Amino acid sequence: MTAPNRATLWGETLVEELVASGLAGACISPGSRSTPLTVAFDEHPGVETFSVLDERSSAYFALGRGRRTGRPTAAVCTSGTAAANFHPAVVEAHQSRVPMVVLTADRPAELHDSGANQTIDQTGLYGDAVRFSRSLPEPAPEPRRLRSLRVTADRAVAAATGPDPGPVHLNVPVAKPLEPTERPGDVPDSLAEAAPLGADGRDGPFVRTTRGTLTPDAATMEDLAGALSAADRGLLVAGPTNPGRLDTDAVVAFLAATGVPLLADPLSGVRFGAHVEDHLVCGGYDAYVGGSWPDPDVVVRVGASPTSKRLRKYLRDAGARQVVVDPAGDWPEAEFTATDRVGADSSAVLAGVADRLAANGPAAATGEWRERFEAGERVHWEVSADARDDFFEGGVVGTTIADAPDPATVFVSNSMPVRDCDRFGRPRAADLTVLGNRGASGIDGITSSALGAGSATDDPLVLVTGDLAYYHDMNGLLSMTRCGVEATVVLVNNDGGGIFHKLPIESFDPPFTAQFKTPHGLDFAPTGDLYDLEYTRVESADAFERAYADSLDSDGTAVVEVAVDAERSHRLREGLSERVRDRLARGGE
Repeated sequence: MTAPNRATLWGETLVEELVASGLAGACISPGSRSTPLTVAFDEHPGVETFSVLDERSSAYFALGRGRRTGRPTAAVCTSGTAAANFHPAVVEAHQSRVPMVVLTADRPAELHDSGANQTIDQTGLYGDAVRFSRSLPEPAPEPRRLRSLRVTADRAVAAATGPDPGPVHLNVPVAKPLEPTERPGDVPDSLAEAAPLGADGRDGPFVRTTRGTLTPDAATMEDLAGALSAADRGLLVAGPTNPGRLDTDAVVAFLAATGVPLLADPLSGVRFGAHVEDHLVCGGYDAYVGGSWPDPDVVVRVGASPTSKRLRKYLRDAGARQVVVDPAGDWPEAEFTATDRVGADSSAVLAGVADRLAANGPAAATGEWRERFEAGERVHWEVSADARDDFFEGGVVGTTIADAPDPATVFVSNSMPVRDCDRFGRPRAADLTVLGNRGASGIDGITSSALGAGSATDDPLVLVTGDLAYYHDMNGLLSMTRCGVEATVVLVNNDGGGIFHKLPIESFDPPFTAQFKTPHGLDFAPTGDLYDLEYTRVESADAFERAYADSLDSDGTAVVEVAVDAERSHRLREGLSERVRDRLARGGE
């Protein structure tokens, strides 16, 4: 490798090694200090680059792309507050185990603590929210330093994609000249000959990291298989899980061997798919579990904590044996009532238990217990269908899921949209990849995360977002044209924080309206002109169905704004729950 100066050499070497290790793309925000990185990414033939002007949006775009692909995308920025704007997305990636490589350019050491412009302390900027963090040495055409740079890049990607995937941070201090201008003698012509490993690397990554699958010992598998075989009321609960982290075949084998119902979060990766036709996959549990609903006796949980608060409380109060399986041995169970923790790959555990049970046929859960859940599902979806013309938030989200293309990527915002997707997103035998930012569960960066996910696939992209989340990330809309991503955006506008109607503070007004619901009165239609989007506003169920279908059938990006009343929607949800429970109490009639 030859380069006109050491900064260019450093950028090219780092980018070359990151790509060789599996980096899937780079989101680049403009800046001067990051010039060596930007030029190296732009010129590398093996990496796709995205220009995102706003650093916060850029990091969320990288997050969404990493969530969809399971491979890290880089977020690249200049020094100073630009790097601080990455922090919210880094936190979300940390909490939800999304691989991401954060590259922050920095001033050289002699400018720190000197009052130099755009210079802050970026070492350890993201605290313990990263799996790996290094401030790189300053560029030098030295054999050992170049080998060290390659090894650090490989280690970073390996940490980002390990059993506990997440963000990593490489802080990159560089001195001028930053552009690829000739600086005679800065990089010796003999470098490649004198330092072939450092200068040219190897075929593929400099250091390959190989991992096995973490599985529990035979005794643990036998114990779980025995408990499920003896159980009358077993359950499999699948919480939010990133694509590729839970094998559907292992889930299907487990269901076939145990006969238990699967309570599948919409973000679990297993609520939708061909297996829904042959197995009991439940999505309406938020309406009927709890209260007089019988307790399970054995629960196996995979994935993160379920979206449904009602389900979490039901499991808390059940007094059942509750086995939490987590590949990193973490504790995704905030009610603190689980009895067993298995630190192993979830798919390996489910498949291993299924293998041990398969020879004995389905367990006792195939009887009355299954029939009860079948009745709960039937009644819930019948009641929900009867409410179609009531036109409320949950019905809009339910229609969005029911009519989404097959295949499709659907990204759902936090606050009420993800809860309504949990409650009204009926299981379908369709290839739907439903995603959301449920790690830290913020409403920031939702649009950018969705567009990042959409950039990684040819599937149609649907974004379901609320008005506050839409407002919070309007900068992200620019990525539709700059990064070539098309989407159908379903904007559920209830004029403020509708979720607060679910909390006791609703009864205290003031300050409820002014300080919690915070109606904004904004007209979002001008964003259509600003970002060159088709924009439609609807106020009925029929109008929404037509506008949604038209958007899916057309090219380009369209925003379908749905005007709803937050309090009315909340009362309708409450009423539907009561109707479901009343019908089930009468035997489901």
